Amino acid sequence: LESSLLTQPWASVCFGESAFLAKACFRDTGYILLISDLSSVWYESADTEAVGQRSKELNKRLTVHVSSFLHRLGNLMCPLLAGKPDAATSFSCHHAAGGLSLHVKGELSGLPLYWDFHCCPAPVEMVSRHLVRPLIRMSLALQYQVQELSSLLLQKDAEIEDYRESGATLSRDRLRTEPFQEETFQWNFMAEVRSGAS
Repeated sequence: LESSLLTQPWASVCFGESAFLAKACFRDTGYILLISDLSSVWYESADTEAVGQRSKELNKRLTVHVSSFLHRLGNLMCPLLAGKPDAATSFSCHHAAGGLSLHVKGELSGLPLYWDFHCCPAPVEMVSRHLVRPLIRMSLALQYQVQELSSLLLQKDAEIEDYRESGATLSRDRLRTEPFQEETFQWNFMAEVRSGAS
């Protein structure tokens, strides 16, 4: 389950006034949920036995096979993670004893369906594997991309200057651009990032 979770994208979700990043993977054999507020990271992994037991405790009127319950639970979570929460499904969360509890209310076969995710702090290795390493890899890839684009812009400026020196003129003056200044661009970009973060 956790290896399958690695292929899932992070999604931005809101519960009341609180914003989180979350990802989940549901299978017939169980599920795993990872959720973070960028200060802490919590997770829950549950197999069919744990799901069956909790389902009986929370849904006394429901008699359904565990795999069908897991399938429905996944269908309740997927719209939320896709940024299109179903109005018929409600979510709420609260911090409890160092963990995070996520309460879900939906329906199955016309009957109310309740579920509680009991998330505990994620181990450091899991946080590193799912959050830190991918972010660092993406940051390095973006830095490389910026360097390549900066180099390309400088080449284009040299090409344009060569045309000008050869006597070429613009047919439309509104297309004129200033030469690319890499240091100025980097400084302005970082200033925008800092103001956005504050």
